[in-house]
Amino acid sequence: MATSVRKAVLPVAGMGTRFLPASKAVPKVLLPVVDKPLIQYAVEEAQAAGIHEFIFVTGRGEAAIKDHFERDDALDAYLAARGDDAALAATAGALLESGTAAFVRQEKPLGLGHAVLCARDLIGDEPFAVLLPDELLLGDPPGLAQLVDVHGKTGGSVVALAEVPQSETGRYGIVEVAAEEERIVTLSGMVEKPAPAEAPSRLALIGRYVLQPTILARLAAQGPGAGGEIQLTDAMAAMVREEPFHGVRFTGQRFDCGSPAGYLQATIGCALQRPELRQDLLSFLREAMPPS
Repeated sequence: MATSVRKAVLPVAGMGTRFLPASKAVPKVLLPVVDKPLIQYAVEEAQAAGIHEFIFVTGRGEAAIKDHFERDDALDAYLAARGDDAALAATAGALLESGTAAFVRQEKPLGLGHAVLCARDLIGDEPFAVLLPDELLLGDPPGLAQLVDVHGKTGGSVVALAEVPQSETGRYGIVEVAAEEERIVTLSGMVEKPAPAEAPSRLALIGRYVLQPTILARLAAQGPGAGGEIQLTDAMAAMVREEPFHGVRFTGQRFDCGSPAGYLQATIGCALQRPELRQDLLSFLREAMPPS
């Protein structure tokens, strides 16, 4: 896919406290969904949208993330000696070409807006994507490709949206709708984690963004918002009033892997799409579920 969006920022500095003790030594984004880590799903989704430069904003665990996307000659030799072509192909599928990945450090957990700002020098003066690996999106076309397609039609910035229950608006950035046509939503505002009674809609930001570089200056001048953090939503809310800004209703399956329940749902959902796993898993689930 040819696209004017060439770079993607992947914030991966989170502590993963809801996954302790598993995330104490292994970064949460490297936890596997079936047999592939969360971060690889996000990278493959970006590649399918035409992205070929990746900026990882890291905290602890940077070395492990680098290792995952680099060649391991000893492992390759071991698999080749065993004649394990399937495993060799799987490890090759995780590789990023030399020179396509950069790593920058977010020294303190000061929010998503701050994480994006840490990548400012590498982003430069061009539109860029942001993908939150906690959100696993499975779609045809893939999630980010849906945004890039709309960006090609509308210009400006584009975000992925999904409806959430009214009771859950306090967990998300929520948008205000000016107009909507064929899944493309013209935005008139957005607010970070509003109380249900104050939410302007039930359309939530779900961790995929195509943003104009003008947002970087806004983030640099912006003070802390909700939670004492530099919120990406606050900067986008200011952009909505001055620049073209649209949302697209994501079509496909969405799993919020930021919680153990969502992570388990993603694992089951992805496993059910694998023909070699589906029947065994269905049999187990039927036996494990008590009769109604």
